[in-house]
Amino acid sequence: MKKRLKINGVIIIVASIIVVLFPRVFFRNEPVSLLTESLEILGVAFILIGQILRVSARGYKAENSQNSQALIQGGPYRVVRNPMYLGILLIGSGVVLVLFNWWAITIFILVFVIRYILLIYAEERKLHKIFPVAYKEYCSRVPRLLPRISSLVELDISAYLPIKLAWFYKEIGSISALLGVDLLIESSEAITPDGIWAGLNHIRCLLITSILFKGLVF
Repeated sequence: MKKRLKINGVIIIVASIIVVLFPRVFFRNEPVSLLTESLEILGVAFILIGQILRVSARGYKAENSQNSQALIQGGPYRVVRNPMYLGILLIGSGVVLVLFNWWAITIFILVFVIRYILLIYAEERKLHKIFPVAYKEYCSRVPRLLPRISSLVELDISAYLPIKLAWFYKEIGSISALLGVDLLIESSEAITPDGIWAGLNHIRCLLITSILFKGLVF
């Protein structure tokens, strides 16, 4: 786990440095249009859904894994075998859609594939050894990363996306940091070309989004 966190930390730091050095290349700097507004709305939706999915998957696994002695097949693990990684994919894609030029999504997906697909395969080999029969049967029923539409439609959402407030309390730091970074970048981008009132309007919209997100959780 520590090694994984170190690698992820290095990737984030390197990516941040590149973006800071070449802001005009990556950050979206074009007039507001229906397309840009639609991308931002879609991006915010991805971020919120991804965060909820990660919290649900991590909390459910912590309560049901029996110290890694049981194969988790319920909750979000009913629709995909790697819901936490799917949550990361949604959050990252959402951040790109909100802040960056649309083509940057291809770079993010490429980095995600290189970083996480190999990690997923390594974890699958380990699970095959620990649960040879049960995991093989589980793999035949549940897709690796992207859920089947039929599963999402047929199952009740409470069956595959259980939520407890205690799980969110443990993730409040990452949620606040994500909203805070988005708040700073969005407001600073708006202040420069459109004046301080535009920046304040961005802050107001993001605060409303934060409140609605917390309301959804409750």
